[in-house]
Amino acid sequence: MSNVDWQGKHVTVAGLGVSGIPAARVLHGLGAVVTVVNDGDDERSRAQAAELEAQGIAVRLGDGDTLPASTELVVTAPGWKPGKPLFAAAAEAGVPVWGDVELAWRLRGQDGREPAPWLAVTGTNGKTTTVRMLASILEAAGLRTAAVGNIGVSLLDAVLGDEPYDVLAVELSSYQLHWAPSLRAHSAAVLNLAPDHLDWHGSMEAYAADKGRIYEGNRVACVYNAADPATEDLVREADVEEGCRAIGFTLGTPGPSQLGVVDGILVDRAFVQNRQKQAQELAEVADVDPPAPHNIANALAAAALARAYGVEPAAVRDGLRNFRPDPHRIEHIADVDGVAYVDDSKATNTHAAEASLAAYDSIVWIAGGLAKGATFDELVTGCAKRLRGVVLMGADRALIREALARHAPEVPVVDLDRTDTGAMSEAVREAARLARPGDTVLMAPACASMDMFVNYNKRGEAFADAVRARAAESA
Repeated sequence: MSNVDWQGKHVTVAGLGVSGIPAARVLHGLGAVVTVVNDGDDERSRAQAAELEAQGIAVRLGDGDTLPASTELVVTAPGWKPGKPLFAAAAEAGVPVWGDVELAWRLRGQDGREPAPWLAVTGTNGKTTTVRMLASILEAAGLRTAAVGNIGVSLLDAVLGDEPYDVLAVELSSYQLHWAPSLRAHSAAVLNLAPDHLDWHGSMEAYAADKGRIYEGNRVACVYNAADPATEDLVREADVEEGCRAIGFTLGTPGPSQLGVVDGILVDRAFVQNRQKQAQELAEVADVDPPAPHNIANALAAAALARAYGVEPAAVRDGLRNFRPDPHRIEHIADVDGVAYVDDSKATNTHAAEASLAAYDSIVWIAGGLAKGATFDELVTGCAKRLRGVVLMGADRALIREALARHAPEVPVVDLDRTDTGAMSEAVREAARLARPGDTVLMAPACASMDMFVNYNKRGEAFADAVRARAAESA
């Protein structure tokens, strides 16, 4: 079905939302007979359904498990779990299931244009930052590009738009990769692997296998994290095109076929003429904002993908200098009474929080929320010596409190027994009370936000508002 005549093809789109609605519209525009099925039947869903039905697209609300008759293809939202009855019915009927990424991949070049290559990124943490760094580097090289996939421009818009791109920087989640069996990137990176979304994938092995799909069929480079052997294992297991190379990145001195750091300089020993003896300077650590260890790793991964595409060293430097991180990712909010306040609300799991905590020497840590099945013993053990104090809030805060009691019993802990949004102001007040000049109050919750906030952005905004209010009081 790579070059389908969509006219009259019966397609079921599973899920209204950021991927389902555009997919339904695109397929309808191509002449397919589209039916959207959706689990929910609330006011928002009914409004979305009314818009689609006005365009001639059928919608079934409250019935996301039944496969419509005559379905020849299912296009699913990435978050729909593989175990849903809809997919079992599709398998029994021999009906293929694609995600929106797979649909975009299959639609490339159908207008007769040479499709833009994809430089793809996945990992438990750091995907968005790395993809945006990569897009900045590609732009500095004079290429027409966009950050797409799980962020930025819609992939469907990118592959079907009137203005063709030279190359795309593509963020892909494990959900999206699960439903994208034919994706074949120019080059791809897995930044790291840590337990996450196991309730969706069923096991760490299945989660890692879906992440590893990003390497399948790579043409030029499979970029892996030398500090995370599991990412290199995925490279070894991948079926790639002949001549495709394994390229590592490290925060230490790089070996041949690696990018790394030497005396504060990001260097390349992979895409040079004599990688046994030569290293190409790319940028300074100071060019990376912020220069926290895990963010330097993101920059190296982005640089590796750009170099795999043939980008010159000067563009890597300029792209990193031009890049500004998104809000709520190790974002410095203010200094108040000699204490720095940093918002890393995006640290929604233990792996992300570990990286954030490693960036500071003396910390009052604000943590808690929805644990998503995580445990916290390893995280607390690793950061215990850096903790001045801890303020806990959220539904699963007891899990962190118990880990602190086991592994850092000397660290003062304030347990806020509340899950309302106003708890953030109290958390900041308590953190300020524990902090000393030179400390960092770091909100890196290690948990999801939905017990108290709509999303991690709203949680970060609440923290920033509370910090600014304290700064105003202190002025």
